[in-house]
Amino acid sequence: MYNNFSVLTHSANLKAGFSINENIEKEIEVKQSEIETKEEWYIEIPIINLKAQIAEGTSKEIMDQFVGHFEKTQLTVGNVGLAAHNRGYEKNYFSDLKKLKEGDTINYQYKDFKKQYIVTKHYIINDGDWTSLEDTEENTLTLITCVENEPKYRRCIQAQEKEL
Repeated sequence: MYNNFSVLTHSANLKAGFSINENIEKEIEVKQSEIETKEEWYIEIPIINLKAQIAEGTSKEIMDQFVGHFEKTQLTVGNVGLAAHNRGYEKNYFSDLKKLKEGDTINYQYKDFKKQYIVTKHYIINDGDWTSLEDTEENTLTLITCVENEPKYRRCIQAQEKEL
């Protein structure tokens, strides 16, 4: 109840012309993501015992609580891009991503859209190489996280929609 009050109070201050600091803006962003997320947007990877909610954005504040969705990627058809912490934070949803192998199953749900994907690629990219997030004709799920002790690199897992 206190958190809702603080958000409302800060919103009222904005309307009155007061400035808002960066931390409160981030708090509001995370609270809005919590409202939008509920149980309708999640990823599940059974082989590593992962089931986590997804929220829009890849800021630290979002990924401190959720798996983040790269805003410029698709939500359903095409290339869906997701990111999460793998160590050093309270929520390290992608800590076992390195254990995934070709053929492993990933379940993805966004509202009423449900798909199952099969891992097809597991590789390392440079931290500035975002070509793996470009849209694709095939329904693709792209997961990105840091590489332990290698700040210039990212782990990238790609999976293709499973044909039923």
